[in-house]
Amino acid sequence: MTEVLSQEEIDALLSAITTDGEPQTAGMDLSTRVATEQRKVKIYDFKRPDKFSKDQIRTLQMMYENFARTTTTSLSALLRTMVHVHVATVDQLTYEEFIRSIPSPTTLAVINMDPLKGSAIFEIDPAITFTVIDRLFGGGGESAKISRELTDIEQSVMENIIVRILSNLREAWANVIDLRPRLGDIETNPQFAQIVPPNDMVVLVTIETKVGTVEGMMNFCIPYITIEPIISKLSAQYWYSSIRKGTTSENLNVIKDRLDTVDIVVSAELGSVDIMTNDLLALSAGDTILLPNSKINSDMVIKIGDRPKFKCRPGIVGSRMAVQVTGKLEDITEESLEEIALGGDDNE
Repeated sequence: MTEVLSQEEIDALLSAITTDGEPQTAGMDLSTRVATEQRKVKIYDFKRPDKFSKDQIRTLQMMYENFARTTTTSLSALLRTMVHVHVATVDQLTYEEFIRSIPSPTTLAVINMDPLKGSAIFEIDPAITFTVIDRLFGGGGESAKISRELTDIEQSVMENIIVRILSNLREAWANVIDLRPRLGDIETNPQFAQIVPPNDMVVLVTIETKVGTVEGMMNFCIPYITIEPIISKLSAQYWYSSIRKGTTSENLNVIKDRLDTVDIVVSAELGSVDIMTNDLLALSAGDTILLPNSKINSDMVIKIGDRPKFKCRPGIVGSRMAVQVTGKLEDITEESLEEIALGGDDNE
């Protein structure tokens, strides 16, 4: 027996056709279709609440892509072979799920995330670990399926490698926070590295790594509770604005600290004169050179690098020759000091 449509169902079909409605909603029962259109429900698991927004996940991915590029360069130079590092995924999950997903034994480093409270986990796949060790010990770095704990010597070698990698991590976080990651302990059994309760949410950055012909994974596991104080800064807008700022008080302090250790040529110029090359070659000890543009009572000039900066008078301090600054020719700025330092050679 043929089922006859009601007038409401006929109107619903006509409405779906005229508005280019989706075919699956047009064939639904009227009450089901109306309910579907009015209520667009997103499933939410209260056992696994999302702690990171999509924008924060994207920002973390951009940060670790910078980290991957610098790590590629540093490891390639250290191992003297082609190393390729790139970010595969950035996900959020529970700490228990992360621990269950990594092999045992493995190379698992506990990282202190100063000045943030708490720790993070840096895990290196055993295939990558033993390839790096083989390469540093003089081998070819070929693939070897080894599954065992590290010896004391191997662990010491991997500590140095991890410290080098952490220096790249600090640079990647520089636009968000002055992170000072420090290597804590190295574990081989994931069950011994309980930095947070099993149900706490973490962000997992999975990094595909290729050393020569050997491929493996490196994982950064950062608990939400660790980066919660700076979670508002993990946005693309803040990250890009920090890059554009360029000159902040923090950056200026860093520049000043670096300038404190720069060697700069400082010289006192008595005067100048133009002479022929033959006369210059003929000079010997005891000869006198006349300085027509300088007088006995005139000031000398102190140069920093090749720039005149101060006026001075010659004198003696104890048994050493010295000069006394009597005036300033021009102001010295951080920019001029930095430019001079880049062009300077040795101390005088």
